[in-house]
Formats: sequence, C-alpha cells, structure tokens
Amino acid sequence: MPISGMTGFGRVEGAQDDWSWAAEARSVNGRNLDVRFRGPPGFDGLERAAREGAQARFQRGQVTVGLQGKRAEGQVQVRINLDQVERYLEATAPLVAAGRAAPPSLDGLLALRGVIEAAEPDADPEAQASLEQAMAASVGQALDALKAARDAEGAALSGVLTGLTEKIAQLTAQAGALADEQPAVLKARFERRMRELIGDPAGLDERIVQEAAAMAVKVDVREELDRLAGHVDSARELLASDGPVGRRLDFLTQEFMREANTLCSKSALANLTAVGLELKAVIEQLREQVQNVE
Repeated sequence: MPISGMTGFGRVEGAQDDWSWAAEARSVNGRNLDVRFRGPPGFDGLERAAREGAQARFQRGQVTVGLQGKRAEGQVQVRINLDQVERYLEATAPLVAAGRAAPPSLDGLLALRGVIEAAEPDADPEAQASLEQAMAASVGQALDALKAARDAEGAALSGVLTGLTEKIAQLTAQAGALADEQPAVLKARFERRMRELIGDPAGLDERIVQEAAAMAVKVDVREELDRLAGHVDSARELLASDGPVGRRLDFLTQEFMREANTLCSKSALANLTAVGLELKAVIEQLREQVQNVE
C-alpha cells in the first residue's frame, strides 16, 4: 500500500436502546504510537478496544480516541435524599428556635446539595455487554475513518516527496558536472598566483602540477556525490515500498544533509557552492515533509 500520513480525523455516531453516542478519533505527528482514550464512566472495556484498534491500524502518531455517550432523560431516576434533608433541618433548628432564621422552605431545601439525587437504573448485564460491544464497533469505525484520512494525506505527500527527491537527484548531477571542473580551475588559479609571486623560474610547471594535484585531492567531492546518488536510489525505493517508512526516510534525510554539508565545505567554486546550498535547502524541505509520514 502507498505511504500514510499521521494527521487525520474520523467520527461515527451510533445508538442502541435508550443510549446514543458519538465516537471520534484524531491523530497528529509523533515519533512513536501514543494512544489516549476518553469515554463515559462505566464502560472501562472501551479503552482496551480503542488501544488495540489503534495498534492494529497504525505504527506512529499521537492518536486520541473519544466517546461521548448520552442516555435518554426518561430513563434517569430521581429521588429525594430524606436523610440529607433531616441533617439540614437539624443543623438549622437552633437558629430557627432563636428567631435568627426563618424556617426553611421546601424549594430552598430541594436546592441544597445532596437533597435531589439522580440515579441510572440498574443495568442488565447482558444489555450492558451488548451496548459496550456496539460502542466498541463505533470506535473501530472511527479508527477506520481516521486511517482513510491518513492514507489520503499520504497519497498527497507521496507526490511532494517524489518531486523533492528528483530535485535532489538533479542538483546532485549538476554538482557532479561542476565538480569535474575543479581540478583545472584550481591548477590555473594556483599557477597564476605563483607566477605573480615568484615570476617564471625553471621547474615551476612541475611544482604547479604537484601542488594542484594535492589541492584537487583535498576538494574531491566524488565520494560525497556517489553517496548522494545512492541515497536518492534508497529514497525512491522507500517511496515505492509497502508499509510504514517514515523512520527510515527521516534517517535518510540526515544522511542527505551530512553529504551536502561536506560538499559545501570542500567546494572551491562559487557556482558549486551555490548548488550545494540549494541542495541543502531542498533536503530541509524533504525533512520537514517526512515528519508527516507514518
């Protein structure tokens, strides 16, 4: 399958009996896979379903799964906590007897904390298990939607990464052509400088050849160019391969940059240095885009 991105969003709604819910799954970039879950109380098994579902679909990224559930209001049971009412009356009785406070009214008592209690009806174990299974299915569907979004992002990234890789290949070839000119340019530059300093004594030509040869060895960038070309081939293979390749591409961009830095440091020509700097800029663009690849 093509490469996948690491950002996306998926949402699925569901309902069963007197319950309705919405499952959402979203993800952002991450070096490893980090799964977080938020769900309604009383459905602890859903966290395991979310984690296992994410691990089965993704290799990298910070994945957040959330499920919001709501029960029909008609199913909520309301009762008055008479024990709590008695405690309030007992606490205020001395104040009322002393005339320092009016007797509490009914609406005042009902507004006090703990007097009115809302309780869910006792759930049937089989019904609870069926409900949790239905919610877990919605979580899985939300994760599927998230994966589809990440795959779509990967498809868009694929063209960008391929274009940047081919640009690196073009600049590498351009640098190779310029690097071939370095020995002759260095020889001419050294010869001109030596003749300016000491004239044209006998044996100068031989010394110029020797010194130019030594300088050419120091600025030889053929090895760096060969490695850059090899890295381009590796990048092409990774972009055409199956499965998560983000980590390997990330490492490859570091190798690209290492060779480009050495190329610039060895360059003795202004135009070769300019190509090396452009090469570094393109590699940095590639590195930034690779951060979005799973």
